[in-house]
Amino acid sequence: MHVYQIILIAIFVYLGAIGSIVGNTIGWYTLGRPLVAAFIVGIILGDVQTAILVGISLQIMYMGNVTPGGAVAWDLSYATYIGTAGALVFGRGLDVAQVIGLAVVFAGIGGLVGQIMWNVSYALNLPLNRVANKYAETGETKKMFIPNLVLGQLIGFSCRFIPAVIVLTSMTAASAQGDFATLIPAWVTTALGVFGGMMAALGMGIIISFLFKKKYHVAIYLAGFILVTYFGQSTMAVAVLAIIISILYYVVITGLESKKGEVL
Repeated sequence: MHVYQIILIAIFVYLGAIGSIVGNTIGWYTLGRPLVAAFIVGIILGDVQTAILVGISLQIMYMGNVTPGGAVAWDLSYATYIGTAGALVFGRGLDVAQVIGLAVVFAGIGGLVGQIMWNVSYALNLPLNRVANKYAETGETKKMFIPNLVLGQLIGFSCRFIPAVIVLTSMTAASAQGDFATLIPAWVTTALGVFGGMMAALGMGIIISFLFKKKYHVAIYLAGFILVTYFGQSTMAVAVLAIIISILYYVVITGLESKKGEVL
C-alpha cells in the first residue's frame, strides 16, 4: 500500500466509528458497515470486485454485532477496514475462500486493536467532564464546545487514526517481504477459509434465529433455499416471487376478513 492509501483507509476507520465527526447515521451505521467499508477499501486499493466478496462475508459474520450499553466486544470499523485491506494486500494469487479466510484473521487483529483503543478513548474522555463542569459552573456556556466537540473529536481521531496507520504500515512492510502464499503452509490458508465460512454461517444463524417467529417460517425459508440451490434461480427472482406471494396473501386475507365483518 502507498502512503496515501494507508492515510485514506485510516481516516475511514475513524469516520466509521461511533461518535465520529460525521455522526452515527453516516459514520457507524453507514461507513462502519462491513459491505460499505469493503467497497471503500476496494476503491482505494483498486480491487473492488475482491473487496465486495470479502465485504459480503464480513457483513454476514458481523450482522449480529450489537453494542449493549455502549460495550463494544469487537470494534466493527477497525475489523472491517483492516480485515479487507489485509485480505487484498496478502491475498494476491489465492482463491476466494482463502482470501476470505485472511480477511477473518486480519479483521480479528483490527477488531482487537479497536477494542483496546475504544477503552483507551473512554478513559481519556473522563477528564473532559471536569472541563465541561468548570465551564458550566462559571456560566461560560459558549466554551462548552471545546470539551464536547474539539477535545472529544481529537481524542477519538487520535485513538483510531494513529493505531490504524501503524497496523496498516506494518502490514505493508510485511507484504514487501514476499507473497503471503509462500510464507505459510497451504493447509493454514485452507483452514482460514473454512473458519471464515463457519463464521459466516454463525452470523447468518444468529439473524435467522431473530427472524423465525413461527414454525412455518422455516418452511418458507427452505422453499427459497431450494429454489436458489437446486433450481438455479437467482436470489432476486426468488425475492420478487416472495413479494408477489406476500401481496396476494395480504389481499386475500384482508378480503376474507372484510367479508366476514360484513356478514357479522
